Amino acid sequence: MMVFTLEETIKDLEKNGQLMRVTEEIDPYLEMAALHLKVFEAGGPALLFENVKGSKYRAASNIFGDLARSKFLFRETLEKTQEVIALRNDPMSVLKQPFKHVKTGLAASKALPQKKNFESAGFEEISISDLPMIHHWPNDGGAFITLPQVYSEDPEKPGIMNANLGMYRVQLSGNEYELNKEVGLHYQIHRGIGVHHEKAARLGKPLKVSIFVGGPPAHTLAAVMPLPEGLSELTFAGLLAGRRFQYSYVDGYCISHDADFVITGEVHPGETKPEGPFGDHLGYYSLVHPFPVMRVHKVFAKPNAIWPFTVVGRPPQEDTAFGELIHELTGSAIKQEIPGVKEVHAVDAAGVHPLLFAIGSERYTPYEQVKRPAELLTIANRILGTGQVSLAKYLFITAEDDKPLDTHREVEFLTYILERLDLRRDLHFQTNTTIDTLDYTGTGLNQGSKVIIAAYGEKKRELCQEVPAELEGLTDFGKPCYVMPGVVALQGPAFVSYEEAGQELKKLTSELAEKVKLDSCPLLILSDDSAFVSDTLANFLWVTFTRSNPSHDLYGVNSGYEFKHWGCDQLIIDARIKPHHAPPLISDPEVEKSVAPLV
Repeated sequence: MMVFTLEETIKDLEKNGQLMRVTEEIDPYLEMAALHLKVFEAGGPALLFENVKGSKYRAASNIFGDLARSKFLFRETLEKTQEVIALRNDPMSVLKQPFKHVKTGLAASKALPQKKNFESAGFEEISISDLPMIHHWPNDGGAFITLPQVYSEDPEKPGIMNANLGMYRVQLSGNEYELNKEVGLHYQIHRGIGVHHEKAARLGKPLKVSIFVGGPPAHTLAAVMPLPEGLSELTFAGLLAGRRFQYSYVDGYCISHDADFVITGEVHPGETKPEGPFGDHLGYYSLVHPFPVMRVHKVFAKPNAIWPFTVVGRPPQEDTAFGELIHELTGSAIKQEIPGVKEVHAVDAAGVHPLLFAIGSERYTPYEQVKRPAELLTIANRILGTGQVSLAKYLFITAEDDKPLDTHREVEFLTYILERLDLRRDLHFQTNTTIDTLDYTGTGLNQGSKVIIAAYGEKKRELCQEVPAELEGLTDFGKPCYVMPGVVALQGPAFVSYEEAGQELKKLTSELAEKVKLDSCPLLILSDDSAFVSDTLANFLWVTFTRSNPSHDLYGVNSGYEFKHWGCDQLIIDARIKPHHAPPLISDPEVEKSVAPLV
C-alpha cells in the first residue's frame, strides 16, 4: 500500500499492529519525551498522541523505530531507490549494462519535483505558539523541532533543483527568542544551508528559509541522506515516497504541499542568538552557543496535521534507525569514494561520530618478512578527510588477512586489533584539529584531536580474559574490572585538572612499569565508575570514547618519543569526566513516574 501523507503512514502502521494511540492528555513539557523513551527502550510501537496539552494538533513519535520498521515504511520503493543511488555512485555500470538501468533512470526522472498552485495544498495560517511545544530534557533551553526538513536555495542560482534540504535543529522558544517572531537554527557554515547563508551574506541580503515538518517519512529521511553528486534531496524524497515532491511558492518562499506544517522566514547576515542547551546524540547536553536566528514570516498547517518528533539522547535511540537505513540505501558508496576501503562503521554506542572502525586493503607490504600497516595509513587519512566521518576522534583500522572481519562485531574486531597492536608503531595522532561541534572533550568548540590506531600483521599476544593480578593494589586507581579481552577498567579519584592528572598518571605509569610487563592487557580505561564501564559493551564504548580527547587523555607505560613518534608499552585512556565536559542527560524521576501507567 503506497502512502503519501503522515496520516496515511499512521493508519498503515496501525493496521499492521505497529502503532499505539495515546488518548489521555499528555504534557509536551517532558512527559511526551519520557513516554517515547520508555516505549522505544521496550522495543514498542509508534505512538500517536491524540490529546497534547496546549495544542489542538496531534503528535507522533517512534515512527521509524528500528531498522525493521523503517524498511517496512518504504517496502514498495526501497529497492528501486537503492538502484538509483547505486547508479549515481557507479555511473560506469550504465555502460556495462545499459538496458538493465533503463527503468532505474526512468524512475529517477519521474521523481522530479512538481510545481502546483498554493491554494490546492489546503493550508491554514497559524502561529508558532499553536504548535506542540515539546520540551525533551529537563535542562533543554526550550521547545525544539527534532525532525525538521530545512529548505534553502542557492542565492546565486535560485530554484528548487539548486536547493538544499537538511535536518538542522530548530529552537522554537526559550532563551532570547521572541515567541512567534523568531526561531533558532543550529547549523554549521560547511553544511548545505551554511553555504547558502554565506553566499547571501556576501550579497548583502537575507536568506529565505522554509521549514517543513511532517509529510511522508521519505521526506524526513531525505533531509539526512548523504546523497551522491547530482541527486537532489527533493528527487530522492520523490523516489522513496513513490510520488513527486509537490511544491509552490508564497511570498518567495518554497512551500511543501506534502508537509503537515510549514514555517517560513529570513536569516539576516550577522544575526545570531544563543541556542541550546539541548540533549544530544552523544548522551550529553550540547551547551549554549550563538547560532543564526530566523525571523518568522508565516506559519502554515493542514487542518488535521500531525506533528512528528523524536527524542535525541544517548544511543541507541530512534535516530539509530536512520543510520542503519542510510547504510542499507547507500551500500558501497564509501568504497567508491575511497579506493581500498572495504568497510567503515561509525559506532552508534559511542555517539556515532567519536569512534570509527574500518577495514581496508594492505597491498604495499605483501611479501615483506614483517607485515605492518602501510596502505592502511593512506586510507585512514582519506577516511578522516571525507564527509561526516571526518568528525571522528578515534579510528581503529586493520586489514583482513587469514579470516574475514566484520566491524559490526565490535568485540571481535577490537580483539583482532589488540592482538596485533604494536604500541610503539601503530598510534598516529592529529592534534589541534577539528572535531564534532557537539563534542565537548576538546580544547574549544570544534577543536580537539584525533588518533589513528592502525594494526596489521601477525598476532603478537594472547589477551587477558580476566583482571591480571598485577592490577590489584594500585595506590590511587582501584576496583579493576574486566571489560573484554585485553581491556580493563580502573576507578580513580575525580578529575580536577590536566596538571593534577599528569601527576596522577606519572605515578600510575611508574607503578605499572615496576610490575611484570602486562603485555596481555594492552589497554586500560581510567573512569569514575569501573563497574559501570565493565557492565556492558555499550557502557565501555560510550564512556571511553565520549569522555576523552586523544591528545590530552592518552597516556602510556614507559612512553616516549622516537623522531617525534609517540609510543608506549601499555596504553591508558583517561575517560574520567572533566570539569569542561557537558553534563550527561538525566531524566526527571517524577516525570518518569507520571508516564509509567501509560506504557
